[in-house]
Amino acid sequence: MDYRQRALQELSEKRSNQAGKRVVVGLDGFVDTILHLVDKRSGAGENFSRIETIADFGSRVSAASGKSANIEMYPRMEKLGGNGPIMANAMVSAGFPLRYIGSLGNPNIAPVFQDFAKKTEAVSISEPGLTNAIEFNDGKIMMGITRYLEDITYGAIVESMGEGALLDELSRSSMIALVNWTMIPNMTQIWEDLLNKALPMLPPIDGGRSFFFDLADPEKRSESDLVTALRTIGKFQNHGNAVLGLNLAEGQQVSKAFGIDEDGETPESLKAMAAKIRRELGIKALVVHPKERAACATKDGEWCVEGPYVENPKITTGAGDHFNAGFMTGQQLGLSPEGCLTVGVCFSGFYVRTAKSPSLNDIDGFLHEWKS
Repeated sequence: MDYRQRALQELSEKRSNQAGKRVVVGLDGFVDTILHLVDKRSGAGENFSRIETIADFGSRVSAASGKSANIEMYPRMEKLGGNGPIMANAMVSAGFPLRYIGSLGNPNIAPVFQDFAKKTEAVSISEPGLTNAIEFNDGKIMMGITRYLEDITYGAIVESMGEGALLDELSRSSMIALVNWTMIPNMTQIWEDLLNKALPMLPPIDGGRSFFFDLADPEKRSESDLVTALRTIGKFQNHGNAVLGLNLAEGQQVSKAFGIDEDGETPESLKAMAAKIRRELGIKALVVHPKERAACATKDGEWCVEGPYVENPKITTGAGDHFNAGFMTGQQLGLSPEGCLTVGVCFSGFYVRTAKSPSLNDIDGFLHEWKS
């Protein structure tokens, strides 16, 4: 029995554990425009060949040095974006009651978020950010405007929903996800305020309370800010089970900040990276997910699974957020670490093939097909 068959069996045995689980997710929100870059046009609309790789795009830009360039961006779709909304959408599709707190529009919810806001009973704090997500066959470049996210503070959250309502929501939730540290300038202080003002007030919850964190490409932040944020995440372990999710580039940046000599380029190095960062932070679990595979570490060991790679994905923006939703869905159901990883790569694999968030029934079907 391989890891896919084991995950199928675990899902079948533990689906009922979802009863009574409730999730809070925040705190960002972006309007995403998914773009392809035109290489050569042969007609109107989609009659063009695209610039297929980041290297090709870089060559085009470099060639314009000292001259100029005119590169057409073709919009494929406009959709809700941000690490929080995409992760939340995926967890709603998986069947979790969920409350979203974030930047979806103020005073009015932005049109792209209106359906999402209704199904998540959302509390909006500020105007959303804007992202042009330029997709290539070998990755994507996210060009963002984040000015409004400066308005997200603990005080603004309390002002928007009331301190009593915030504490009530947190007290009923088995999982709290606070993502996109990089683009929310006040996030570390928000975490500190939660640790000092809110979490000590919460009653215990059956099965314990989980906290999930995502950094969202911290390259533009200073190393000292990054280390401070990571140490703050470690403090959440005193109030439940803290889980940090990283993509490979983030894992490498965190490793550099802590002087960890692992590049994560092989499965063994990836597991070692996860284990060493987890020990440094003292948290329940550390997850690192490149495109091809995913690894996690807990105090009980390390695991790595290969993902269902697809050469020509329908969409890539949001794949990591779907992995995070899948991993934490597994965690909420009580799956093994290997099972959580497998469900995570299936969430991501389903999404990049369909541009839709999966239900748990979709994941069952995906696993049946993948293992065949």
